[in-house]
Amino acid sequence: MIRIDNISKQNGHQILFIEASAALHRGEKVGLVGPNGAGKTTLFRMITGQEEPDEGQVSTDRGISIGYFSQDVGEMAGRSAVAEVMDGAGPVSAVAGELKELEAAMGDPDRADEMDELIERYGEVQARYEELGGYALESRAREVLAGLSFSQDMMDGDVGNLSGGWKMRVALARILLMKPDAMLLDEPSNHLDLESLIWLEQFLKDFDGMLMMTSHDREFMNRIVSKIVEIDGGELNTYSGDYEFYEQQRAMNERQQQAQFERQQSMLAKELKFIERFKARASHAAQVQSRVKKLEKIDRVEPPRRRQTVLFDFPAAPRSGEDVVSLKGVAKRYGSRSIYEGLDFQVRRRERWCVMGVNGAGKSTLLKLVTGTTEPDEGRVTMGGSVKLGYFAQHAMELIDGEHTVFQSLEHAFPQAGQGSLRALAGCFGFSGDDVEKKCRVLSGGEKARLVMARMLYDPPNFLVLDEPTNHLDLLTKEMLIKALADYEGTMLFVSHDRHFLAALSNRVLELTPEGIHQYGGGYTEYVASTGHEAPGLHG
Repeated sequence: MIRIDNISKQNGHQILFIEASAALHRGEKVGLVGPNGAGKTTLFRMITGQEEPDEGQVSTDRGISIGYFSQDVGEMAGRSAVAEVMDGAGPVSAVAGELKELEAAMGDPDRADEMDELIERYGEVQARYEELGGYALESRAREVLAGLSFSQDMMDGDVGNLSGGWKMRVALARILLMKPDAMLLDEPSNHLDLESLIWLEQFLKDFDGMLMMTSHDREFMNRIVSKIVEIDGGELNTYSGDYEFYEQQRAMNERQQQAQFERQQSMLAKELKFIERFKARASHAAQVQSRVKKLEKIDRVEPPRRRQTVLFDFPAAPRSGEDVVSLKGVAKRYGSRSIYEGLDFQVRRRERWCVMGVNGAGKSTLLKLVTGTTEPDEGRVTMGGSVKLGYFAQHAMELIDGEHTVFQSLEHAFPQAGQGSLRALAGCFGFSGDDVEKKCRVLSGGEKARLVMARMLYDPPNFLVLDEPTNHLDLLTKEMLIKALADYEGTMLFVSHDRHFLAALSNRVLELTPEGIHQYGGGYTEYVASTGHEAPGLHG
């Protein structure tokens, strides 16, 4: 269906692919993995023909339709979200356009003499529209948008008024509605809440075309894909199985290759020792010669390429009192909309609360109330003794000084810290080599999030409040953060749509529902087991 044959590709000085090959077949669900900057997006662009390989070729079967969702959404404005989504439905939207033109033509008195041809053409086009499911298209478009958490008002409102994250969802909905033969999805799980994520997961499981996707959400990827294509040092390696199987297989291959490399090195050392010892003796000349020839012919085993794994031991946070924060009789309203009435909630030392709730339930509002970023209309919020607060919110990224480099930003926050220590910190959060000299104003959303996180965790607070901390983080950084936070001694209150993050770090769940607020004594895993669903509003 799609074949990648011996491709090589270079971007500036960076070599992305060297004689790389892979094949993608009809009906396969493939996860594309590799470190940041390995060339995942470039590979997608080569498959869609937006870029050419320097050598080799990428070929697709004749006549197959490809839908490509990328993070680069482009301009959207002037029509409703529903119309925007329907416009992406491929041939059917062109047919719908022709139907509209024919209807106008049939009502135009100046074209009365063409009426027979117009009516005949209208019949053909109408039949084609029906065959393509055109009449069901609008209801399908609304169904997809509802799955991605759009309200009716948002569906019918001007798409130009939506935020960047919601425009991403419109772009994703276009591809899903199109139902192409092959779907290429670059980070479709970014910007989605948990409910939308679970809906999308089911949609993609039921999709019968070929799917290739990247995702920083391992749980999401694990549940959908049955084949992994890995970009590793310019090569494409294919593994049959889900993401978990790939991780195990890769680790096993590395161990085997390491063992082979060590065996060969030991054998080579023995041979070289023999040659060195006897090369001056005429009596051993023939043996020495034959061993030299043997060594020249040996295929050398390479040691496994080491993945750059980032690990950082965060300093211990100072101990807080037993009562970290307490909310008594708290009410919060926005205009006529009441978010909380008479809320009582208490966080104690070493509890790790994850806050669950559908869009608009008040998750971020709760975090703002706890951190004092917003005041309650009634009731009070009391912070306990010796509490040192760290708050990660999406707006924190706007507060970085754009003129500072990454390194200056860290230096400014920690003037007492040594250069080596700050470079190690930067490296953990994905800023290696020249990246630390980048000006903050040119950083991507993901890089800004990593920088804010690095600044917060270097001098750790004993109460961490995190609003979607993993939104922009790649798999390696996310793993590092989970490992670091698993050993963290302090207290946590967080909102996240990443189920791996939720399961690994929570030991309490606060669920916000229209019927009221529920507290669960166990973590996310126990919450799923006791409620039978993975997110509020979804019943499994």
